[in-house]
Amino acid sequence: MMMKKSSAWLNAISSAALWAVACAPDYPAPPETARGDVVDTIHGAAIPDPYRWLEAQDDPATRAWIDRQNAYAEEIIGEPALRDQLRARLRELMDVNWIGPTQKGGAFEYFTMRRAGEELPVIYRRTAPEKDVLVRIEPDEDYEIVLDPHDMSPDRTTRVDILSVHRDGELLLYSIRDGGEDEIEVRVRDVDKGADLPERLPRDLYASVAFAKDGSGFYYTRRSRTLGPRVLFHRLDTDIEDDVALFGDDYGPTSFINISELDEDAALVYTVRHGWSRSELHLGTRSGDDAPKPIAMDVDARFYPRIVEGALLVRTNLDAPNNKIVAIDPENPSRDAWRDVIPESDDVLQDFTVIGEKLYVTYLQNVSARIRAFALDGTAAGEVAVPDHHRATIRGAGPGKALLTLESFLQPETTYLVDLETGAREVWRGSEVPFDATGFVVEQLRYPSKDGTEIPIYLVHAADWTPGTAVPTLLHGYGGFNAAQTPRFDVMAAAWIEHGGMFALVNLRGGSEFGERWHRDGMLENKQNVFDDFLAASEWLIASGYTRSDLLAIRGASNGGLLVASALTQRPELFRAVLCGFPDLDMVRFNTFTKTNNLPALLEYGDASIPEQFAFLRKYSPYQAVSGGTRYPAVMLTSGDRDTRVAPLQARRMTARLQNATSSGLPVILRYHEKAGHAESRGLPLSQVIEDRAAELTFLLTQLGVTGSE
Repeated sequence: MMMKKSSAWLNAISSAALWAVACAPDYPAPPETARGDVVDTIHGAAIPDPYRWLEAQDDPATRAWIDRQNAYAEEIIGEPALRDQLRARLRELMDVNWIGPTQKGGAFEYFTMRRAGEELPVIYRRTAPEKDVLVRIEPDEDYEIVLDPHDMSPDRTTRVDILSVHRDGELLLYSIRDGGEDEIEVRVRDVDKGADLPERLPRDLYASVAFAKDGSGFYYTRRSRTLGPRVLFHRLDTDIEDDVALFGDDYGPTSFINISELDEDAALVYTVRHGWSRSELHLGTRSGDDAPKPIAMDVDARFYPRIVEGALLVRTNLDAPNNKIVAIDPENPSRDAWRDVIPESDDVLQDFTVIGEKLYVTYLQNVSARIRAFALDGTAAGEVAVPDHHRATIRGAGPGKALLTLESFLQPETTYLVDLETGAREVWRGSEVPFDATGFVVEQLRYPSKDGTEIPIYLVHAADWTPGTAVPTLLHGYGGFNAAQTPRFDVMAAAWIEHGGMFALVNLRGGSEFGERWHRDGMLENKQNVFDDFLAASEWLIASGYTRSDLLAIRGASNGGLLVASALTQRPELFRAVLCGFPDLDMVRFNTFTKTNNLPALLEYGDASIPEQFAFLRKYSPYQAVSGGTRYPAVMLTSGDRDTRVAPLQARRMTARLQNATSSGLPVILRYHEKAGHAESRGLPLSQVIEDRAAELTFLLTQLGVTGSE
């Protein structure tokens, strides 16, 4: 079902969209929502909140309101021919074989695979290939089933994932996730017996769950919403209640802790993250006889350690905003003994791995991946070629070989076997996604933001698009938490351009595309820069003739949901349709949402309990910025009960407020799924994910006047 559209067709779509807006149907009114009279006084400012009652998630009145909203959303989206076509196309794009990475233990290799036609991934194992022999996993072959989650819940919203494999290969640490929530339950399975051991970790937030190298037990970090993270060790065949606490008593709920084991003597490396701007490193032992020794603390920088033959190689932005790699000797970890291995460069150092006797370092160069090789002493040793406008990862595949995985807007994930000496490569695992990139192009351009900062933007569109011809455009962004938005294959973007539209990805400040300065220019008191960058992108797309405001849709989720909500409340006239997923919206009361697990985000956003931070949060907080009588664009919000990271009460209250305030006659709807959450793609069956994406695309495209083919 490949769709190719000519310039004439695009012109017709543009005219049709303009006509559709001018002659927009009379939409049914949204369900009535009762208003209350709650008013908060924060630092002397009166903050009305007429929809506070919707925070009571389990109250029958709230549940009845959610049911009415879901019914209204279905009424608005309807069942046009386009929706069925999108369902079918998304199934083609998404229902393909998927195979996760392997983990070796003893004589076995464990992996997760979802075969085409299945709803959920299943955990398998096979006899491990001989050392340095590469044997591809084939979806059409039979492998030993370790765990099949399909019968674990009637609605198939239970997911299992591999956490760690015991060194003898007979025990498996795995997680069970209910729907899209972040919390998991951790279990230990005796695979030969086909049964779980009695010891298990209850539903909570966990990190670094891994068997010890000596096989005696496993380490884990348990992060409490109120106490913060604690590192513990569980010895097999003992009671979980007797687990030994190793580290973390000094840290609260805005911190994360990860743990790595240096060697079989149980020397440990603790990484403590304070939000997304600062971290610490400590050395400890499992015995706990001595207090952990700090390697780096009270430093305004981040540290990401990797253990290489008993030594520490650490990626850090200490005195290097674009990152560098330093070597730290665990026997002499004092800072004056650190050795720079890979110095900072003009490009952003993203990651590294050791293959053979070389370091392979991945960089971002103007938002495109580059891979460079170095000797272990830091001497340059060549480069692995990566096409422009791609993301790339590399891993070892035996002597002199590597597996290189590439992905772009127009290329689904494809893995190549590379000869590291000659550079020769061949497809190792090709993509099964039925997408034909012929007839489409990718452009990377720049535009000035409000303060003059040059911002990169990717545009993906038909090759025969005529400049100056306005087309339906989907603009996507994120801008925060040091997360780079790099080229990747996005099924929604693929379906969008197949329907004659243009997809735009903007690299906003707040991410890591250009190092730590770029990140910090979009956090805390600088957060408005992110919104200004996004609004400037919208203005530039319109002024440059790529689109018009009546043909412009915007999409964002989580922090990206905050982005598009801020955009629609600050400049509603710029947009025709908005998709706002699992969003942060009430920044004034964000610090009070203690039932979520996302208090570390206060270090990125700000904390309204602090007067200076309340001042800038109040200026842009989307929920409080909604103003009655404003002509807002059409808006779809999405959320669900299992979003334990971003309080779903925000989407509920924002829906009610926008429905009451808008004067445009365009619909504001909420699609709310009980099992949906931030880990949606990891906790819902494929058919539900496809249905959700089809509904979202149908809403956006129909609002822009695009209809399905007859």
